[in-house]
Amino acid sequence: MQIDPQLPAPAVEVEELCRRFGRHWVLRGVTLRLERGEAVAVLGRNGSGKTTLLRLLATVLRPHRGAARIFGRDLVREAPAVRGLVGVLGHAAGLYEDLTAEENLRFAALMQGLKPEPARLRRVLEEVALADVTERVRAYSAGMRRRLALARLLLSPPRLLLLDEPYASFDADGVARVNAFVAETVAGGGAAIIATHDPERAGGVVDSVLLLDQGRLEPLTDWGRRGTVPGGGLAVDGGG
Repeated sequence: MQIDPQLPAPAVEVEELCRRFGRHWVLRGVTLRLERGEAVAVLGRNGSGKTTLLRLLATVLRPHRGAARIFGRDLVREAPAVRGLVGVLGHAAGLYEDLTAEENLRFAALMQGLKPEPARLRRVLEEVALADVTERVRAYSAGMRRRLALARLLLSPPRLLLLDEPYASFDADGVARVNAFVAETVAGGGAAIIATHDPERAGGVVDSVLLLDQGRLEPLTDWGRRGTVPGGGLAVDGGG
């Protein structure tokens, strides 16, 4: 999978991003630069703001302060364009219980303006080991639901992956499939941000691990398959 080489770099550029809920500031000035071809894991306690950060980058939430660009597109002013560049795997699978896996994918393809060709749908389901499952989603295990949610991203591979606890409910095979998708995305010039409590599972595909604490991002300098963090061209500043 080759990402459009005409897309501007960097993949993610965040400057002093802030978000509050009521009077509580969840993010207090996050600054992050992620180049094309890079993946980063973000750690943090429950409630530290990992999901909030991903939802901001996916344009589900709007920042109260700061700015961000995804492949050169402004997060607020060009939100529709940003949505066309990102793919999100969140906690909620968002599936239709009374449909089969193929029917869910067919509907998702139509909603994305794609032609739901049966051969294409089957190939995608084969990639997540659901091609021969005929039951309706209501009978699925948690892991099977996560596989189907991942399959939706494979219909039209995004440039930026925003993965929120992507290894939850997955066995070793499911973890390998997530990491293969991340590796393929970054190898093609895309990027990925993985919010996780389990960075070791992402260790083979991420360049750096960052800690989100008290609303700010900081590098974990004692972790990383390259020996130090950050790695490559990734730059992080906790902000003020």
